[in-house]
Amino acid sequence: MTESEQSATTVRVQPATLVSPATRKLQRRAHEVIPGGAHTYAKGDDQYPETAPPFIARGLGSHVWDLDGNEFIEYGMGLRSVALGHAFPAVVDAVRRELENGTNFTRPSPREVECAETFLSCVSTAEMVKFAKNGSDATTAALKLARAYTGRDMIAICADHPFFSTDDWFIGTTGIPAGIPHAIRDLTVRFRFNDAMSLEALFQANPGRIACVMLEAETATAPSPGFLGDVRSLCDKYGALMVLDEMITGFRWDVGGAQRVHGVVPDLSTFGKAIANGFALAALAGRRDVMERGGLKHSSERVFLLSTTHGAETHSLAAGIAAMRVYRDEPVVETLYRRGERLRAGAEQVIRGHGVQEHLQVLGRPCNLVFATRGPDGSPSQGFRAVFMQELIRGGVLAPSFVVSYAHSDSDIDRTIDAVGQAAGIYARALADGWEKYLLGSPVKPVYRQFN
Repeated sequence: MTESEQSATTVRVQPATLVSPATRKLQRRAHEVIPGGAHTYAKGDDQYPETAPPFIARGLGSHVWDLDGNEFIEYGMGLRSVALGHAFPAVVDAVRRELENGTNFTRPSPREVECAETFLSCVSTAEMVKFAKNGSDATTAALKLARAYTGRDMIAICADHPFFSTDDWFIGTTGIPAGIPHAIRDLTVRFRFNDAMSLEALFQANPGRIACVMLEAETATAPSPGFLGDVRSLCDKYGALMVLDEMITGFRWDVGGAQRVHGVVPDLSTFGKAIANGFALAALAGRRDVMERGGLKHSSERVFLLSTTHGAETHSLAAGIAAMRVYRDEPVVETLYRRGERLRAGAEQVIRGHGVQEHLQVLGRPCNLVFATRGPDGSPSQGFRAVFMQELIRGGVLAPSFVVSYAHSDSDIDRTIDAVGQAAGIYARALADGWEKYLLGSPVKPVYRQFN
């Protein structure tokens, strides 16, 4: 039995109960001192039904507990960052040992070299790597490198992929662009996934101006045969760099990332989330001649690449080293696929049993499942999403997605399938009567909206 399976068997799920007045008071206080009540939009109150736990106090394996002692099987696991499971022993032990040596110095730590070598032993398509604290810094550094290397100013991003950065070059393309000048917005253009012709049209409409093309290799929608190869070829044809965002796919699709799964070699790629099992670490990796523009061994104009006070604090590096070694040495990815497929098969069976399979669907790779909620007309529905999440919570499952971790056990999956079955029954009734009759509070809302 693995460490993750041992930790998962030590906890037991209880049904969700009402939130206490003290917790509600703290929730109100959060909105008084934090814009939106949380430091991450995806964790905000508007993303969850009213019955969701306002705060998570602690986690172990695949389970979490709120401030009132209610226990849940959790999916999504820290926005997909905790792929091994909460408080995974090998990672916690490595961090604990490193903390005793201090966390930040005036010269590099040897952990920087060790972490870089560990990363490159996993992601063999890259020749150099530089670490950051969050994915947005890594993706922004990638486009800065591309602009410096090519001498061009525009970038092309995939319009069908939901998030690349908190920085202006991306947020200016979303439904919430307030505060971003049009001059910056105009430098980012968009193409469609699985549509190489739409990308080539951008190159032709902006000759000699596009520095890089940024996309994910796969989301809930897989790339069509040959599409990623076409992107690679178009970048070569028109002199742009190909940047693959592996924030989600890295260490989840494969230890070497989705680029290994799909057999494509980008010029640059970015990693984060699962790389350090929830600790703050992200990576920019790629070709030596491009990456070295941010270094000291070249005669070209220098690029201010990634340089922050906390960029290489040692306990996150230690977490990354430990986590990557687990991915490399244990059957983590295989387990994610196996448990995810068990969850998908069971969920689809109970959903079909209630006759709502056209409205409630499980999508994506087994290692990264999401669910789609549709109303009677077949259109995506935030109201029905809220009802479904609410009923999962009633069954002891906290699930903005069905993204599994290494810590999820077969019993967790079976309990979740039971909760999906109960929720699907309510979903069927809501399709007939309207979601408003079954939802406590307001529907959840998309992050990218112009007004509250």
